[in-house]
Amino acid sequence: MILCARFVLADTGAALPALVALAEGLTPVVQALPPEGLLADLAGAEKYFGQDAGQLAAVLRVRALAHLGLDCAIGLAPNPMLAGMAARDAGPGTTRTVRPDEVDRYLATKPVRALDGVGRSTARTLCAYGLDTAGRLAAAPPGTVQRILGARQGRELQERARGIDRTPVVPNASARSLAAERAFPRDELDPVRHRRALLSLAEELGVRLRGADQVCRSLSLTVRYADRSTTTRTRALREPSAHSPALAEQAYALHSALGLQRARVRGISLRVEGLMAAEHAAHQLTFAPEDERARRIEEVADRARAKFGPHAIIPGSLSKAA
Repeated sequence: MILCARFVLADTGAALPALVALAEGLTPVVQALPPEGLLADLAGAEKYFGQDAGQLAAVLRVRALAHLGLDCAIGLAPNPMLAGMAARDAGPGTTRTVRPDEVDRYLATKPVRALDGVGRSTARTLCAYGLDTAGRLAAAPPGTVQRILGARQGRELQERARGIDRTPVVPNASARSLAAERAFPRDELDPVRHRRALLSLAEELGVRLRGADQVCRSLSLTVRYADRSTTTRTRALREPSAHSPALAEQAYALHSALGLQRARVRGISLRVEGLMAAEHAAHQLTFAPEDERARRIEEVADRARAKFGPHAIIPGSLSKAA
C-alpha cells in the first residue's frame, strides 16, 4: 500500500523534513511532497514489521504528534494518486483507506477535477460533454475521450479515472518548482496592494525553500486579470537563492516591467523554478554588513516561525496591510 500523509494545519512546510525523517524510520521509500505532505511505499515495511498499512499509519501519526506537535491526515491506497485523494478526504487525526476492491466505487462519484492532471480548462471541456465524474469518464468509449482531449491525454486520463497510476514513489525526490498565489476579492488597480501581495508571496516561498534546504535559479510571475486572461514573465536570479528579499526584489522588477498602470488585476502568483539543494549553491560574498545582518535575522525568524507558527514574524508592511 502507498501512504500519503499531509499536515492538518496550513503553512507547516518548515516541519516537512522532520516528518520525512520520521517516515523513513518505517520505510526507506519516502518522497517529499512540498510544502506539507509526503508519499511512502509501505510494501516492504508491512512484511518487515509484521503490521498492516493501517497500523503503520497510526505509528507515524503518533510519532508526528510526539516529536512535532502536529497531526496528519493520512490516505492509504494502492497507488500515489489514490493515496493523495484519500488523504484529502481524511479528517484531522484520521486515516482514509481505499482498498483495491473499493477503487471503482470510490472513484465513481468523484468529480473529474479531483484526478491528477485535470486542470480547470480540461475539467470544463469534459463537463461540457457530460463527463463530469471519474466514473462517467472511465465508462466512456476510449475513442470519444481521445477525440475530445487528444490521443495521449485522453488515454492517460481515462486510466486515472479507472484508478490506474503507474507513478512510482521516488525516494528523496525534490520538487522542480514551488508556487504560491494571492487572489484579490475584487478587481485591484492599486499597485501598492500588488506589491504587498508580491512581498507576501516572496516571504512564503522563501520560508518553504529554506525549510526544504533548497534554493531556486529563477522566478516566474503570473498576473491574472478581470477578463481571466493572464500574463507570465520569467527571469533568472543573479545567483541561486532562497533569500526572501532577493525573491521580492526580482518579483518587483518583473511586476514593474509589465507596466500595468490601471490594469484590473484579480490575482498574482509567483513560482520559483530550477530548484537545487542549498548545499550545492554558491553564494557571492559581499562586504556589505547589512546583507549578512539580514540573512542572520532571516535565520532567527525561520526558527521562530517553526516554533510559534508561520505568522509569528512578518514584514512590517504586511502587518500594516492586515
